[in-house]
Parts: sequence; structure tokens; C-alpha cells
Amino acid sequence: MRILLRLSPSSICSAFSASAFPVLRQRRFYSRPFSTHLPNMAPGLLNVTDNGEASKRHKVTVIGSGNWGSTIAKIVAENTKTHPELFEEQVQMWVYEEEVTHDGKTEKLTNVINTHHENIKYLPNIRLPANIVANPSLEDAVQGSSILIFNLPHQFIHRICVQLKGKIVPYARAISCIKGVDVSDDGVSLFSEWIGDGLGIYCGALSGANLATEIAQEKLSETTIAYDPPPMDNSRNPSRNPSRNATPRSATPARGDQRASAADLSVTPLADLQHRDARGRISKTRLTPVPPEYPPLDHDTFKALFQRPYFLVSMVSDVAGTSLSGALKNIVALAAGFVVGKGWGNNAKSAIMRVGLLEMIKFGKEFFGETVSTATFTKESAGVADLITSCSDGRNFNGARLAVERGISVQEVEQKELNGQKLQGTSTAAEVHSFLQKRGLENNYPLFTAVFEILEGKKTVDDIPAILALAQS
Repeated sequence: MRILLRLSPSSICSAFSASAFPVLRQRRFYSRPFSTHLPNMAPGLLNVTDNGEASKRHKVTVIGSGNWGSTIAKIVAENTKTHPELFEEQVQMWVYEEEVTHDGKTEKLTNVINTHHENIKYLPNIRLPANIVANPSLEDAVQGSSILIFNLPHQFIHRICVQLKGKIVPYARAISCIKGVDVSDDGVSLFSEWIGDGLGIYCGALSGANLATEIAQEKLSETTIAYDPPPMDNSRNPSRNPSRNATPRSATPARGDQRASAADLSVTPLADLQHRDARGRISKTRLTPVPPEYPPLDHDTFKALFQRPYFLVSMVSDVAGTSLSGALKNIVALAAGFVVGKGWGNNAKSAIMRVGLLEMIKFGKEFFGETVSTATFTKESAGVADLITSCSDGRNFNGARLAVERGISVQEVEQKELNGQKLQGTSTAAEVHSFLQKRGLENNYPLFTAVFEILEGKKTVDDIPAILALAQS
């Protein structure tokens, strides 16, 4: 037996507090007596079964199967099995098909993964859950999936979205695990926006101090997931209005806070049902609501999908700040490598990190001021924790350190040690400098500018103390 309750946004707004949908251990229950408080019927239907559960489950697809993609697939597959009240157990993982050698025989990679439950090429010696299905067909892998997790090089986003356009359910929601942003002279764009605009859906972002191999080995780590729940979805924590002094965008509203109404927490009037983008503008993408027979796609549900005892998740709504941190920290890591390579020690590196963090915050506030929260940079794994990791032993840090120690340029390190592959920090430094210079703002970011000029040979590492002193003023 199913019970269909017609819910209007206006009646929900007036009748419910944030605690109206109690969350019990591993199961979400919709309190059926609420129908007595809803005299006004509206188009939305809350479709629940006899025991109060949503009548459908979310199907999950991971798009990408490299080192990080396979690790994320492992995490979510463990959790879909743990939470059958929320998710279908089987997780599809799209794999770019290739041939590999296994036990002396040439086999297709998908066959090896599905038979032996190991991605022997990109995540060797890690057993994957048996409920992961490696699928060489992208269109088949996403069929019927309401949750899409993107984990592939950003250069392939456009092509993948073109291939998927019209092939996914219109109410799908996505999480991008693709770290960083795209910076050009014209502006800064988020990879989550590329995905969302390309497919006509909403997409959040995952970022943090995350070394894939360590996480796959179940060594303790944490991450940040930024997801600003669209107001038309059946969410227990709708997005917040940046123009109101409501719950900060970097925090999840407390479920038990009876003082907060849905209207207080909404980014737009619920009757409007228009989502806002990372700049606080009404989004040009018209979203299809997640059908109410599914469990709500909100912070609780995504935390249930990603959090493991070894992988701790903090949910925020600041997608721009989370994404910017993953790009800008690479510039700071280069500077940290420069001073360590010079032999100036940890005190100098700490000074670099402090000034770099301030410039990261300033950049976010200047260009995404409507939605960016300082707390994303100072409190979250996507911010300060990822910065610390990158300035300790990351590729950008080590490349810059090695260049100074050997008395060669970073470009020579890229050629000799990385077979010509560019460090993320060198590309980002150039793009950010060009972006700032076009706006006459490069002097407002002395550390970012100094890193670019050192890379270009216009300044030397010996100029850094003066630059730090300038940042003090």
C-alpha cells in the first residue's frame, strides 16, 4: 500500500520546521500524520510506502575509472550496500575500454574488474566491492541513474556531456570530483558548472586533502562536498539566500533547530523554485525537480553516500569556494617549494601558506562574493587542509623545490622529470595572472603575481622576502 500526500511549497513553508522530517538511524521516515496539516493540495506528490520509506531508490553511476575514480567507486559501492533504504545496491562505473595483461593473458579491463574485482591498471592491489559493475558503454552506464559522479580529466567534460545530452534522466543530480576551476581572460568557470550547464542538471563538487591511493587503502582522510540543494527538490536543507542573514552557506542547517523554517533557509521563495548559480544569480539552467518518490537529495543523503569510517565528509553549500581552493592552492604550493628549496625552512613556508591562504580568500570574495564563505577556506578540508598537504609533499611543491635546489627552471623540471607534462600550478599561475592583469588587479595579489614572475624569470626566489613584507602592509 502506498500513501500519496499532495504537498504545496507554500503549505510546507508554513507548516514545517527543519525538524519535521525526523532522521533515524540508517532510515529516513516521513511522518504520515502531516497530511492533517496540509489542507491545500498542490502538484507535488510525496510517494511513500506503508512503513514511511520513499518508494524508490537512487541509482548511482561513477563516470571515470582511473585511480581516483575507482577509489570513489569503492567508497560509494560500500555505502549503497550499507544504505538500501536510499540507494540501489549496484553501482555502475563507466570504464574507457582497453586491453590489459592479467595472469599472462590479454583481457579487456572491464572483464578483469567484473571478474576479479580489481582495477589492475589504475588501482592495483585494492579489492573493489562486488556490487561495482564496470561498463564500457557510457550511455548504458548512466541509464536510469539519478546520481552521477564525474571523475575524469576536465578536458573530457565537454565531449562526455555532448554524448550524454538527452540520455540521462532529466532530474539527475551530479557531484564533480574534478579538482580545480577554469580561468581565462574572460572569467572563472567551475567544472561543476560545465557539467550542470552541459546536461541541464545541478552539479555539486567534492574536493579536499585527498590522496587516492591512501584513501583506497582505507587510511584516514577527510573531504568536503559542496552541494547547494535546489529549492524545487524535496530537500531537508534547501539552499540559503546569499542576500539574507540566514544560516551561513558553509554550514548544514541543524535538523533539530525548530526555530528555522523552510522560508528562513530558502535561497528563493519556495513558490519561485528557481535555483541560483555560484555567483548568486538565477541560474540559466531550468532544473527538473527530483521526483518525490525518491529519498531527498540533500546533505544527509550525499553524506550517507560518501562517508566511510576512513573517509570523513563535511557537507557545505559553497561550491565556488570549494572549487577555487582546489586550483589556487597549487600556486601557493609552488611558492612553498621555492622557499624550502632555498633552505629557508618551515618558518618561511608557514609565512607563504598564511599569505597564500589570504590571497585565496580574497580572490574568492572578489569574484564570487555572493556565495563564497571564508569558512570554506579556513575550516574545510577543501581549503586549509588541502593547502597544507599540497605545501608538504605535492607535485607542485616538489617540482618547485627541485628547481631551486638544482638551479634550474621549473619548466626544465617539467621536461626532465615529468616527460613534458606541466604542473597544475604553473598553468594556474599563468591563467590567474592573465585574468588579474586584464582587470588591473595583479598588484592586489603580490604572492600570486610573484610566483608567475619567478616562473617567467622576471623575479627570483630572493625577491620573496620583500614580497612577504609588502603583504604585511
